[in-house]
Amino acid sequence: MSSRQVADDLSARIRDGEYPPGSRLPSLRELAALYSVSVSTIQRVMVRLDERRLIVASQGRGTYVVDDLPQ
Repeated sequence: MSSRQVADDLSARIRDGEYPPGSRLPSLRELAALYSVSVSTIQRVMVRLDERRLIVASQGRGTYVVDDLPQ
């Protein structure tokens, strides 16, 4: 899978409520294992999701779905 495909899938999961607003996403390693991609691919995915304003990262605490999802 490409980083775009993973980002699209994760975006859909967020919008469908699998990862509701305020929830913590799995770690980079967990997501890499889930999608059978490298951690560096997941890092690119996180950049895409941040650009889409779907997530917020907190260093040392994890990555969370934003409280107010954009329309």
